Amino acid sequence: MNPVAQPLVFLPPQRLARLGLLLRRHQRLIMGLQWSIVLAYVGLVAVPAFLPLPPEHTHLWDNLTRFAQFAFWGIWWPFVILSTLTLGRVWCGVLCPEGALTEWASRYGLGRGMPKWLKWGGWPFLAFVSTTVFGQMTSIYEYPKPVLLILGGSTLAAVAAGLIWGREKRVWCRHLCPVSGVFSLLAKVAPLHYRVDQQAWDSAPPGSRASRTHAVNCAPLINIRRMDSASACHMCGRCAGERDAVQLSLRRPDSEILASQSGAGNDLWAARLLAFGMLGVALGAFQWSASPWLVTLKQALAEWLVEHEIWWALDPVGLWWLFTDYPEVNDVFTWLDGGVLLAYIAAETLVVGGWVWGWLKVAGWLAGLDWTRMAYTLIPFAGISVFVGLSLLTTGQLAAEGVAVPWAGHLRIGLLGVAALWGASLAWRLAPQRRLASALTVVLAAALPLSAWAVQFFVW
Repeated sequence: MNPVAQPLVFLPPQRLARLGLLLRRHQRLIMGLQWSIVLAYVGLVAVPAFLPLPPEHTHLWDNLTRFAQFAFWGIWWPFVILSTLTLGRVWCGVLCPEGALTEWASRYGLGRGMPKWLKWGGWPFLAFVSTTVFGQMTSIYEYPKPVLLILGGSTLAAVAAGLIWGREKRVWCRHLCPVSGVFSLLAKVAPLHYRVDQQAWDSAPPGSRASRTHAVNCAPLINIRRMDSASACHMCGRCAGERDAVQLSLRRPDSEILASQSGAGNDLWAARLLAFGMLGVALGAFQWSASPWLVTLKQALAEWLVEHEIWWALDPVGLWWLFTDYPEVNDVFTWLDGGVLLAYIAAETLVVGGWVWGWLKVAGWLAGLDWTRMAYTLIPFAGISVFVGLSLLTTGQLAAEGVAVPWAGHLRIGLLGVAALWGASLAWRLAPQRRLASALTVVLAAALPLSAWAVQFFVW
């Protein structure tokens, strides 16, 4: 049996299969849920941007702006990451407002075919890096205007993509969404997935009930018959029961990693996203505001600029849509602030991402495999790293409300340590040769980002 399809037999598969069929029968209910989320999403994104900044004495339960900040950054995004690691891309297929909007728009759009440039595998990497960095430049976690600019802009782009390409499809989600690459990686280790029995699909007798099943509208453009990965599947349930060959199932979380055959162009970009995006750019984005090194660097540069009478670099930028500019709360970026921020994220990306990439190359050489395949062993670690970074926003906002979580740092470093050991065990089982050396090398790849988190939790 293909390792991707290996079930977890301790849970009754019939119940899960029935749940998948239930989702297929109640697509209208799912659509209603999606539109409810769309309305809530639009309200939380748009309305706070036109309200005054909340006074210091307000709380998340009596101020819409603070509530929206906590909803997005304290609950929404951390648990979307966690849900993708455990349930696959259920968020994308059942709940995501952008997915619902782009598919809806494509019903009434031009219905054009996708141009070749749109299928370039680097778009998810580029979109993730650019939106993450731009979000830090504008302080998206603290202020509602950049939320409207970036998240609202992404939603408008999703609608535009739906109006141009495809017919009742999610071209945006498949090729352009800033987080689709991250979700595609995390879904590879999700124990919940739709299992396709290709033999049953092909052997359905002509004229039988199974062969006459109506055509499935797979919005993310998957060839369901040949689907052997959970990466692109949105878990919407539309294909459940198709030709008696597709069913919602549980599998071993490591099965797809061990069965995958990496090395294609899209796998290269996915590996780059993991090493330089999730463990590079994202780590820098989560750490720069807490780093005393950044403060020291900025002070040294400011003194040098004053000595050389270079005053323009110390002037406020004055453009909130480029760099943070909120003089009413004394939060204004100068050109120096913005430049140091970008330099810090770039340096952490090159140092940490380069470290991870280098050791993965060594692990691949030791194992006799392409480094992109070895990169998949760090999917659990990279996913937990992003979750941990987002959870800092959760505990930070709770602390502002007087709710302390003193054990959070130890729990976070414990989760990261377990995820790193999981990656080592994957490398051990994946490597056809030099298993111990390959596993230790993957541990070394995770060591620097793990150390960076430990410094932030227990030193800074």
